[in-house]
Amino acid sequence: MKSKHAIAFYNLENLFDTVDDPNTLDDDFTPKGFKRWKEGRYRSKIKKLAKAISKIGEDEDIHPPALIGIAEVENDNVVEKLLNTKYLRDTPLDYVHFDSPDERGIDTGLIYNKKYFKVIEAETLPLLIENENGDRDFTRDILHVHGTLNNEDIHVFVNHWPSRRDGVDETKHKRLEAANTILRKINVLNIPAEKLNVIIMGDFNDDPNSESIQLLMESGLFVNPFKKLLSPHSGSANYKGIWSLFDQIILSHSFLNHERGTHSFENAVIFAPSFLKEWKGKYKGNPFRTFAGKRYIGGYSDHFPVYVCMHFNE
Repeated sequence: MKSKHAIAFYNLENLFDTVDDPNTLDDDFTPKGFKRWKEGRYRSKIKKLAKAISKIGEDEDIHPPALIGIAEVENDNVVEKLLNTKYLRDTPLDYVHFDSPDERGIDTGLIYNKKYFKVIEAETLPLLIENENGDRDFTRDILHVHGTLNNEDIHVFVNHWPSRRDGVDETKHKRLEAANTILRKINVLNIPAEKLNVIIMGDFNDDPNSESIQLLMESGLFVNPFKKLLSPHSGSANYKGIWSLFDQIILSHSFLNHERGTHSFENAVIFAPSFLKEWKGKYKGNPFRTFAGKRYIGGYSDHFPVYVCMHFNE
C-alpha cells in the first residue's frame, strides 16, 4: 500500500462541452457563442487539464492524487472525457458529480482513485442565499462525499463559493452562509472531535484571513495549512496584478496525529510548474489561462491547483 498520497483541488476554468444546454447560461461556450467554443479548443483544454492533473504531486512521487476536488465543470460528460485521456485512463479513477442549480451550469466534483478511496455516500448541500432583490441566488451546491481513504473514514466537502464580482463587502454574507452550511452539516454528523476526519477543499473566493474562512477556524475543529502560503508575491490566481489564495484545503485536527491506520498531514503546496505559467509578457508567471476576456490564448486554467501531502501510518 502506498504510504503517501496527494489530495488536491483544481478550479478548471469553465470546462464546458460545445453543446448548448437550453436550461443554463452556457451560450458563450458554444461554436457560435461569444467564446467561439469549438471542438478543437474543447479537446485541447481537456488534454491540457488531464496532463496537469496527472502531474500533481510529481515532485514527491505521489502522482496523480488519490483525491482531486474540481470546480467549474459543466456535466458528467466533460469529467468522463477528462478521465479517458491518455494521461489518466491507465489510473483507476472514478468521480462523484451532481448537477447544481448554478445559472451558468458549472458544478463541483470529486475525482478519486478507486484503489485507495471508496465512496460510502454522497450528497449536495444547497447554498440558500438571496440576491439584493430578495430572490434566491442560484449558485453552486457544496458537494459532500463520505468515504474511506485506505479504510480510514473521512468526510470531504468540495466548494466553489459565490464570487466577489458584485463587490467584496456586498457578497460577503454569501460566503459566510457557505461556511455556516458546512458547520451545520458537521454538527448533524455528531462525530466526536477526536474522531472527526474532515477535508474542506475548494475555491472559496476568499483568502485564508477572510471572515468566512475564519468562521470555520473559530469552530476549533480545523487547521488551514495554506494560511502560511499567503503572500503578495504568489498565490493560486492573479487578478489585475494582485495575487490571491482563494484555493485552499482545510483539514480537521485529526490529520495531525500519527496513529496507525490514520493519515498525517505533511505539507501544503501550490502546484505551479513552468508549463502552467505564462512564459512571457506582462503576465509572465501568472496561471496560463484558456481565455483572457474574449481572447483565446489556449492555456490550462486561470487557477493553479493546490494539494496537501498526506502520510498513511501503517
